[in-house]
Amino acid sequence: MNGAKVSSLVVAAHAAVERNKDEIASLDQAIGDGDHVFNLLRGFGAVAALVGTIEQLPLHAALKLSSQKVLSTVGGSSGPLFASLLLGMSKSLASDADSEITTDKVADAFAAGVSEMQRWGKTGTGSKTMMDVLIPVMQEFMKLAQSGASARQILVSLPKVATDGCQATKDMVATKGRASFMGERSKGHIDPGARSCEVMIRAVCEQILSDATESKNEEVHE
Repeated sequence: MNGAKVSSLVVAAHAAVERNKDEIASLDQAIGDGDHVFNLLRGFGAVAALVGTIEQLPLHAALKLSSQKVLSTVGGSSGPLFASLLLGMSKSLASDADSEITTDKVADAFAAGVSEMQRWGKTGTGSKTMMDVLIPVMQEFMKLAQSGASARQILVSLPKVATDGCQATKDMVATKGRASFMGERSKGHIDPGARSCEVMIRAVCEQILSDATESKNEEVHE
């Protein structure tokens, strides 16, 4: 796994958010200011413009550059949050950059990124935010990696956890962000940040599975 993989996953996540932008915007208009998804797409566009550079870098450096670009281009609270996720992952992987990138190390890196994001956002689960998706996904990822689950098992499981976390926000009362101003009226609406995270996690997992299948097919035909 290297910068080329990061580029591939950025393209996949960008396309998935673009496909679902109307739904996410509608969710945000119901309890927020409606600009969440458009801020995300602007950030993805900025990172995509650096694909030629990113794909030449080692994984930790590719994540760091992506973090810097997200921070400088994504508005609102989403920019610093997603930048902290990527930077936390980058720092975790940089500490052991010369060794093989294993499933355990990717799980540890994702956990470090979510922890950094949680530290910056000062919230956890139950607050009707993207953390209601990211924290359960991180916990499941760590559990499966530590149990020796196959990459396929992990990639099939994580989107399901993301969906459960996203749907759970519908019955929550927002305690963070603009939605918190609505109080009880925020209940009954899925959080747009949770939905965008679900969309991206599913896209990333499906892209990795697709790349693995293509790689196996190429090996068979060589």
